Amino acid sequence: MEFYRQLERCSDEAQLQALLSLGRLPQLCDSIDELLEQQGDQGRIYCLWGSFQVNREPIKNGVRFTLPGCPNALAWTITAEAQNVTIHCTINRPDHDADFLASIEQFVDDWQTGLAGALQATP
Repeated sequence: MEFYRQLERCSDEAQLQALLSLGRLPQLCDSIDELLEQQGDQGRIYCLWGSFQVNREPIKNGVRFTLPGCPNALAWTITAEAQNVTIHCTINRPDHDADFLASIEQFVDDWQTGLAGALQATP
């Protein structure tokens, strides 16, 4: 399944990649409570689904985050293209129970809200 949000906000790849560090995850997304540990672009977060390893990978126009130990293979990308910033979140199943889907919708909403505030504050 896929979940999308867009911000009508101009940002460039370098700005977005600098902003989207592992250390800033709890400030950028209310669904992520804490960065528990970090070694470079790998770490462990505590989020609304529990504790998970998280990987950060710079990609063209943005950053991809993955939770490699997640049973649903949850991953999300944040990219800047033209006048928009796109948040794209996926899981490896075509459907799921309603409560879990609602939690993913909240996760993506929290990213949209957090990024809007962070990008507003960035000159």
